[in-house]
Amino acid sequence: DPAMATQNLERLSSAGIRLAVDDFGTGYSSLAYLQRFPIDFLKIDGSFVAEVLTTGDAGLVMAIIQIAHTLGLRPIAEGIESAEQALRLLELGCDLGQGYHLARPLDADAVHAEIVANVAEGRDRGTGCNRVGR
Repeated sequence: DPAMATQNLERLSSAGIRLAVDDFGTGYSSLAYLQRFPIDFLKIDGSFVAEVLTTGDAGLVMAIIQIAHTLGLRPIAEGIESAEQALRLLELGCDLGQGYHLARPLDADAVHAEIVANVAEGRDRGTGCNRVGR
């Protein structure tokens, strides 16, 4: 029920919870959701990011980044595995990302320590992501 989903997402957003559309460009992701739901981030599926260094898929990633910016959303690239991918994503206008190149998965204690360190240093990592050009 889209109306109920919108209502629930608006309540979460009003409570200060930032929302993301995950794996955008695959499965059931829809352009209509980007305007209907109160989302903050658009996560670019790792299957597109994996091919960002090739000509054809770079255009698709660039288009997704432009859509995000046009709608006032922050794009997040998933699955960044190399410095070359990170650099290309920065060139395309995507400055947030996830992937082994940026950080390895952490257990709960390590996540807590990372958050405490980031807050102490005045860095905002509330997205669960790293800046691509760190």
